[in-house]
Amino acid sequence: MSDTAGRSRLRFNPKLFAIAVLASLVLGALLGWVAEQTEAEWLITTLDTIGSTFTKLLSFTVLPLIFTAIVVGINSLRSLGGRRTAARLGGKTALWFAVTSLIAVVIGLVVGELFQPGRGLVIEPDPNKLQAIGEKTQGSWLDLLNGLVPDNLISAFAEGETLQVVFVSLIIGAATYSLGDKAAPFVNFNKAAFEVIQRVLGWIIRLAPLGTLGLIGNAVATYGNEFFLPLVKLIGSTYVACLLVLLAVYPLLLGLVAKASPARFFAKSWTVLQFAFASRSSGASLPMTRQAAEDLGVPPSYASFAVPLASTTKMDGCAAIYPAIGSLFIANLFGIQLGWVQYLTIIAVAVFGSIATAGVTGWFTMLTLTVGALGFPPEVVATGIAIAYAVDPIMDMMRTATNVAGQIAVPVIVARSEDVLDDEVLGAPSTATLIGDREPVTA
Repeated sequence: MSDTAGRSRLRFNPKLFAIAVLASLVLGALLGWVAEQTEAEWLITTLDTIGSTFTKLLSFTVLPLIFTAIVVGINSLRSLGGRRTAARLGGKTALWFAVTSLIAVVIGLVVGELFQPGRGLVIEPDPNKLQAIGEKTQGSWLDLLNGLVPDNLISAFAEGETLQVVFVSLIIGAATYSLGDKAAPFVNFNKAAFEVIQRVLGWIIRLAPLGTLGLIGNAVATYGNEFFLPLVKLIGSTYVACLLVLLAVYPLLLGLVAKASPARFFAKSWTVLQFAFASRSSGASLPMTRQAAEDLGVPPSYASFAVPLASTTKMDGCAAIYPAIGSLFIANLFGIQLGWVQYLTIIAVAVFGSIATAGVTGWFTMLTLTVGALGFPPEVVATGIAIAYAVDPIMDMMRTATNVAGQIAVPVIVARSEDVLDDEVLGAPSTATLIGDREPVTA
């Protein structure tokens, strides 16, 4: 077979992909409504099976993708000028993570105060819901630190402990960086594994329209219950705050600090933002997020470090905006008055505790840590989270899109501050392709 024939396979078209996903959103919602109205169990089961299968396909690639990406990314920093440059880039990246988290949590508090989610809502605690989430609403900072280091490498992967995998990846990446040529075979193996995983994930992403149909359809059929209408303010405030960060804060920072056109930013990141909204997974969006950052002029060697790290620690939607609004929701629900000390506590937890969202519980962890720091009684925490959980999938879509936008914006800002942003690539038309179709990146 000729090389031309080998390349004749169907290529990804971002415009058609966007249309297909949007059509799936509409069709999925319609099928979910029909299933709810007619109580068609077979249709609900079918939608659930489609959605859960797509989610499982995405999930099994996330941990190995994160591990290989971080190891390769750290070693790629060698091409940017040595250890001092790597340390400086890492420090600036962490600083901008904190700055944008601070802005996001303040916006979450302001919007929450305006919307007052939960005020006037009176719902008796559901024992079944409390029992189901009881274990997830326990924990403290000490528990988080104790769970950072795995018993062994295998258990971190086998038990799906994302935060532990990130910790191990950073340690191994730093060790291989310090060993230099001695660790070259191991680094090269991870580069090959990274490309293989990206290719597999590229095939899975092609199923996004079908997966979206199942996920949205099942959400409409399942969560259109008695809790939905009273929670409209919670959903609305979460969307408004996320949209303010997504459509105002990031573009403003990009324009003023990175000298990058907001229009160009959205043109080159729209595909991954849409996928993040539908899939509700920053991890599964990682390869497309990295490609969007590179299309905006971020050097591949820096993008391969910053984007994987950001995908597990830079979550303004889940780690800053939602804990702020969720805390206000629970406080209003139980008539708890918050003062300036409590507001400052929410801000501090969001800025310094965002790394907690790398765990599998995500927003559970951050919201629990936040309300725990506020001193809310355990039964109040459990009941509040149980009520909010009914509509969490709806909010999680917007939170994830916001997370991913920040994961792209920060590397662009830092790259500009280091004068390594490629303006020629930044100004070029978008060449978005589905991850897995592009040529392997060599640092």
